[in-house]
Amino acid sequence: MSSDNNVPQKDNVHGDISQENISRALNQMDWTDIKSHDSWELFKIMSEFVQGFEKMARIGPCVSIFGSARTETSTPYYVLAEEISYQLAREGFGIITGGGLGIMEAANKGARRAQGRSAGLNIYLPFEQAPNPYIDRDKLITFDYFFVRKVVFIKYSQGFIVLPGGFGTLDELFEALTLIQTHKIGKFPIVLVGRNYWQGLIDWLKNVVLGQQKNIDPEDLNLFAVSDDPKEVVRIYKEFYSKYMLKPNF
Repeated sequence: MSSDNNVPQKDNVHGDISQENISRALNQMDWTDIKSHDSWELFKIMSEFVQGFEKMARIGPCVSIFGSARTETSTPYYVLAEEISYQLAREGFGIITGGGLGIMEAANKGARRAQGRSAGLNIYLPFEQAPNPYIDRDKLITFDYFFVRKVVFIKYSQGFIVLPGGFGTLDELFEALTLIQTHKIGKFPIVLVGRNYWQGLIDWLKNVVLGQQKNIDPEDLNLFAVSDDPKEVVRIYKEFYSKYMLKPNF
């Protein structure tokens, strides 16, 4: 059986992946080009930090709610996110989300329903990330850089509520856990909502990461709570902040 290496290959996701396109995508810049490009990139990064810090500093104490952009409006998790957000906003917390659809939309919708502050830290993506209509107009920020967006989330969030989601949600969850574990920020509340969804991850952390490999300490499993009850989630936050001050994390 023979093959023709000159025939461009196709796939359903990326289209033409011919050698010419690969070469173009991997085009090498010389060191001078790289240095010049990186220097100008720094100004763009700085401008995103400045914009994020200036806007979020005016909003006040907020809780970030994370979860999948793919969650349908008819699902129990969408309803849970909206109700938790609604009850937190009634207690005076602003709500921050990633600004997109699904769980993020539900959380912003709950804040809007309670006439609370509803912020969205959106990001430019080729899919899934159009801003939802429940974000306050003056509290929508759109980023190019995930790492800048994540810093703004962490700096101004007084806690995380994490509903079912994918890689992005897991990234945000473990970023927060790592910063608390290493004492880079205070031990603010983290609540996982969706016990059935998270149980496999919790079992793996307990049995493999801790039990078999000893890669975390036993007390690290106490850095988060798990609840499917909106009233209990709100109680966790109210009890915590009856003892501690609300302030930016760094």
